[in-house]
Amino acid sequence: MLGLPLGLIHLLNALCVLAAVAAGPQGPWDDQGYAGVSAACFVSLCLSVIGGLITLVPSVRRAMGAWWFAPPLVLGVVAYVRMATLT
Repeated sequence: MLGLPLGLIHLLNALCVLAAVAAGPQGPWDDQGYAGVSAACFVSLCLSVIGGLITLVPSVRRAMGAWWFAPPLVLGVVAYVRMATLT
C-alpha cells in the first residue's frame, strides 16, 4: 500500500526526466524549447524532493526499505545536470 504513491511519484518523475532529456530546443533561437525543458526539469526536481520526503517518513522507511531513496536521487541528479547543461 505504501509503494503505490511512491511508485506513481517516481513514474511521473521518470516521464518528466524523459521529456527533458529526449526533447530539446531546435536551436539557439527556440525560446519555447528552452522554457519547456527547464519546466520539465523543475517539475522533476520537485517530484524528487516529494519522493524523498515521503521516503524519509519512519514508517515508510521501515516498511519499504532504504533502496527507495535511489529513484528520486538518480532522477533528481539527471534533471539537475540537464538543466545545468541546457545553455
